[in-house]
Amino acid sequence: GALLALNKPPGTPILGRPGDLSLDALLPALRRRLGLPAELHVVKAPAREYSGLVLLSSCYHTTKKLQRFFTDARWRGQYPATYRAITVGVPAEVEGEISTGLSWQQQGDRAMVVPVPAPGRRSLARKDVKSTLTRYRVLSAMGGCALLQLQPRTAFPEQLQVHLTLLLCPALGDHRHSSRVGRVLGVPFSLPPESAPARTQVLDEELLSRLGLSPRQLHHLPLHIHLQELVLP
Repeated sequence: GALLALNKPPGTPILGRPGDLSLDALLPALRRRLGLPAELHVVKAPAREYSGLVLLSSCYHTTKKLQRFFTDARWRGQYPATYRAITVGVPAEVEGEISTGLSWQQQGDRAMVVPVPAPGRRSLARKDVKSTLTRYRVLSAMGGCALLQLQPRTAFPEQLQVHLTLLLCPALGDHRHSSRVGRVLGVPFSLPPESAPARTQVLDEELLSRLGLSPRQLHHLPLHIHLQELVLP
């Protein structure tokens, strides 16, 4: 009917400045190629850095109905979005929950999302900090890496990346938060955000070899978090 699903590559933004490559800029050409009578609207899409499902609609009323469904789903105890991630490191538990407060913090000339382990009532009431929760399950593991299923129960920018660092298993290709996980004799430990500025992810030689990358190519490695499934009403 009115719905169309795409598989977005990582790094492609939904909205962009005029002249920039973005999903929104490609919609008129996609409509012409498919011969659709009405313009396409973005119903649901992953963040710029993520890959995965983009849900489009050529019906305004369908778009609004589904957007309301996704907005209100959590209040009804429904969690329609499921992600997959490849992590550097394997969680100690096969499945579980990651729960923490998250907030924006200015570090130098850039704002970063940082965990707030025990947020106070006032900061939550002022919405300076938001309580966040993600359920995870290890689907497979080998060679010091894991494939995880992630189901966010709350919504906050970069929530999944930060939660994976709290598991001490940052997402492969996370050049923004992975520096918060240090290693001593191969054992991971957590570093405070203020002492771990963003940098290109550091991988061991064995993993680099398996990926077919040199250390100088590492900054091109995309974030391996993928919107795998959307459940519709």
